[in-house]
Amino acid sequence: MNDQRSAGNGGAGGNGEAGGNGEARTEQQQAAQAPRLSILTQYIKDLSFENPRGPMAFAQGQTRPEIQVRVDVRGDQIGPEQHEVILELNIEARLSEGPVFLLELTYGGLFGLANIPEESMQALLMVECPRLLFPFARRIIADLTRDGGFPPLMLDPIDFVSLYRRRLAQAQEAAAGQA
Repeated sequence: MNDQRSAGNGGAGGNGEAGGNGEARTEQQQAAQAPRLSILTQYIKDLSFENPRGPMAFAQGQTRPEIQVRVDVRGDQIGPEQHEVILELNIEARLSEGPVFLLELTYGGLFGLANIPEESMQALLMVECPRLLFPFARRIIADLTRDGGFPPLMLDPIDFVSLYRRRLAQAQEAAAGQA
């Protein structure tokens, strides 16, 4: 009986393991070659909030300020398969009398990128990575404006695809102008 069980288990285990290991190796090879994006860390690189009018910003009867938002994205390779993506948000709230508040946030993320085709790398860095960072930057801005005594500023989602396309078009125009 012991011999039969051993032979049966060994035979079934041996066949199952060999097939399993072969399949596992193939899956591991495919996983190793598959494109990968991971957020290694994210952080506030620079932050500034100015409330130049102080308590005068809260006077009764004030109209809603005009709010201008400027967005910029940069990406740099800082190591093998590691890229830093920087999302810059500059926000200015103004009334006719002058600025109500100024907010500047430089929010960064360190991304691990592996097996990304070269032709896709720039779009990934300028579109997908900032899209992953934006909700966290948006939360910081909402908290900061609230802590500054204003209603929380909830930024609308940003279309990073359009921003990227606009940047590409500007670069092409600049290159055509130099030629």
